[in-house]
Amino acid sequence: MTRIRFGVLTPSSNTALEPLTSAMVAQLPGVSAHFSRFTVTEIALSEQALGQFDDRHVLAAANLLADARVDVIGWSGTSAGWLGFDHDVALCQRIEAETGTPATTSMLALNEILETHGLKQFGLVTPYTEDVQARILANYRAAGFEVVAEDHLGISENFAYAEVTAEALTAQVRRVAAAGAPAIVVACTNLCSAHLVPQWEAELGVPVLDTTATVVWKMLRMTGQGGIPVTGWGRLMEGGLNP
Repeated sequence: MTRIRFGVLTPSSNTALEPLTSAMVAQLPGVSAHFSRFTVTEIALSEQALGQFDDRHVLAAANLLADARVDVIGWSGTSAGWLGFDHDVALCQRIEAETGTPATTSMLALNEILETHGLKQFGLVTPYTEDVQARILANYRAAGFEVVAEDHLGISENFAYAEVTAEALTAQVRRVAAAGAPAIVVACTNLCSAHLVPQWEAELGVPVLDTTATVVWKMLRMTGQGGIPVTGWGRLMEGGLNP
């Protein structure tokens, strides 16, 4: 059996994405996920908080993954939402140049899915503060998308995102759906949310895209595994966004 190794870049204070990612790939024989951390403790627009995402820190973690001879490197994070999507494009180019390993990110994968399926309008759920959320909304407007409804929790401590309950997340998703969003994006890889997507889609009748899943979706396609349905994680991972 050919082994396929996913290298996943992880915020240091994130406790959600590793178990969720490992559970997704556990259905695929021979596929494994391997993680490398760099310091991220606060999500804010201050110079110090933005500096956490300096490419130097990310590249150091990526080089550790390259030591494991991973087949692809995925940044499982949503920082391009407020830093700008070009930041992730440049980051992937630098990772590939330095490690020789193809790279992707949660946000680039998400935007590819939105474009491919013609989802130019969607609702946005995050745990972020109002100013971070406003920056994300502005970046999506500039990219030609319309966020028709949004809901955020006003939290800046990254560790705390994983403590948000399923009940609180479901309330957020329901509020955005009630505003008429034709699709819903749940953006933050430290939310314990990806496994809740099937029940939200069943209840609300619209596709839900979770950023912990989007990067896995793209890594599967980059390694020739995209045609294999991964059940229990919603329409996207099962092969399409239609009911």
